[in-house]
Amino acid sequence: MRRALDTSNLELNETIVSIRRVAKTVKGGRNMRFSVTVVVGDGEGHVGVGLGKALEIPEAVRKATEDAKKNVIKVPTVGTTIPHRQLGVFGAGRVLLMPAAPGTGVIAGSSVRTVLEAAGVKDIRAKSIGSNNTGNMAYATMEGLKALTTVEEVARKRGKTKEEILG
Repeated sequence: MRRALDTSNLELNETIVSIRRVAKTVKGGRNMRFSVTVVVGDGEGHVGVGLGKALEIPEAVRKATEDAKKNVIKVPTVGTTIPHRQLGVFGAGRVLLMPAAPGTGVIAGSSVRTVLEAAGVKDIRAKSIGSNNTGNMAYATMEGLKALTTVEEVARKRGKTKEEILG
């Protein structure tokens, strides 16, 4: 399990993925709030997603940004792409992340593209399966990126050299 990273020395850019007006029905009627999903990333392998709720949008964005900074992870890359194919699952949302050849670009839809661009992955193909809820897609992408491992990590866990793993 990866530990939370220190984000104080990172130059993070924030991008709003979705702003939704949500209602809670109470005895006196409907209680309206705003729910905001934000992605933060430095474009060099660090990315985080956060959710914030408040009565006003600016306050919800501030809360979401704070939450995203708490959940920043380091994404392992091989050149400009990811090391291997990975399925990220969050709720009913599934995102299949596939490595791509240099020059392919980011082929992804909705909030998946936002997360991958914030992470600094240049060449990747992604397919959204199931839900198209923007928040869940962003979180599913994060789960997929968290589960990525490099050849070096696998070799260290197995007590072998990188060459022995690759054959």
